[in-house]
Amino acid sequence: MAIWGKKKPKDIDPETREDRKKVGPIRRLWQKFRGIDWKNPVNRWKLLFISLVGCIVVFGGGYGVLSLTNSPSFCASCHEMAPEYSTYTASAHNNISCVQCHIKPGFVNMVTHKMKSMKEVYYHVTGVPEQIVQTEEEAVSNENCLQCHSKNRLVTASGDLKVNHKGHIKEGIPCISCHAGVVHAKIVSRGINTEEVRGHWTKENAEKLMEKKYLRPNMGSCIDCHDKVNNGEKPWEDVAYNVPPNPEEMEKKLEEKTKEASGDASTAATATGEATTEGENKEANAAVHDEKTQALILQAIGKQQKDVKISMECKTCHKQTEIPKTHKNIDWGNNHGSTAVKQLDKCVNCHQDSKWVREIPKEDIMSLLKMGNQKEKYVPNMTLVKEQARTNKFCSACHADRPDSHGESNQWLTGHADKAKTGDMKAECFICHDREKPKAESTDAKAPTDVYCQYCHRTGFKDDVKN
Repeated sequence: MAIWGKKKPKDIDPETREDRKKVGPIRRLWQKFRGIDWKNPVNRWKLLFISLVGCIVVFGGGYGVLSLTNSPSFCASCHEMAPEYSTYTASAHNNISCVQCHIKPGFVNMVTHKMKSMKEVYYHVTGVPEQIVQTEEEAVSNENCLQCHSKNRLVTASGDLKVNHKGHIKEGIPCISCHAGVVHAKIVSRGINTEEVRGHWTKENAEKLMEKKYLRPNMGSCIDCHDKVNNGEKPWEDVAYNVPPNPEEMEKKLEEKTKEASGDASTAATATGEATTEGENKEANAAVHDEKTQALILQAIGKQQKDVKISMECKTCHKQTEIPKTHKNIDWGNNHGSTAVKQLDKCVNCHQDSKWVREIPKEDIMSLLKMGNQKEKYVPNMTLVKEQARTNKFCSACHADRPDSHGESNQWLTGHADKAKTGDMKAECFICHDREKPKAESTDAKAPTDVYCQYCHRTGFKDDVKN
């Protein structure tokens, strides 16, 4: 306090000196401050100067800290963010900062987010989670997207999709319901941002791992949402619907469901003497999932007609997609087999039921890096056609029905021999039919029909060709 002009010291009673020594440093500082001669204009100017310098240091330093923590390079300084940063640098959004998407506009939101983010520092020091996930509180809001993008756009950048963005936003549908992978290619849902694989994430590898199908809206998300809307639901109102599932929470829920299922199974076993195995539960869940997927596909291709709010037909959303001329032939339903064998790779571009489901299967990052962007050239293969016909719901949805070419049952039973004379002909039959009765423990793809050859041909065929 030597820079301040002091008031004349008052006489101090010697008896109070001991008490004065016991005063704390803050109080002594305050006493000195009060002892300054504020009538002196020089002291007042000094106070103003020091206050200005203090404000510059505090606010300037605070702004510097905010600018530093807002930069993508700061995010990249933590090794656990390697997958997110690598995908960000390889994406079309690499010219904007992370906070422009992940923090709502406004200074208050910025400060609030920084305070909440202190838990990330805690995790970084004490132990990083196995997988970094986006919580419901951190979901990217429409406010962030609309800072750059227009809500009035009706056609997408590809020119194919017809999307009423304004109508979606008016309904309160978050942009991330469709565009969840636009920057990070859905690496959480794919399971390729875990602790054990973070060392493999570089910008070069990110370009190999960021397939367009993960960057663009997933048709399965559209179909799932439209189906729920047709059932009177509004799934987007649940924030959890719009963000990738948290593995830890999913594991807890799975444990709870397993316990409940075990309890129900025990009760049922006591009553009936039978216990439901885990394998049977999985098989039942898979059957329900397949049935739902098949129902969606049947509805979309017009086989199931019903009053819906949103049509599932391709032309509802696609501008350029048209039914190929070959598909318009009257006999296409019965005679497309040879085309499928020759051009199966082209068939599955549209007729691929994995595009119709919202769930994304887990992937192995090492296999993806090994494959890169190389696509194996398709060679006509009856085995692959058979597998697709049985597992692809687009195929099995119709193959389960009796073809018109088979005519009446009695006539077909006695006259179908001409259709199965050669090995190639039989191979076509085995796409829908099994040669032998399927075994319960078999892991092979099930035939779409339960009619098998040995039901009648118990002694086999003369020129036996096994499927």
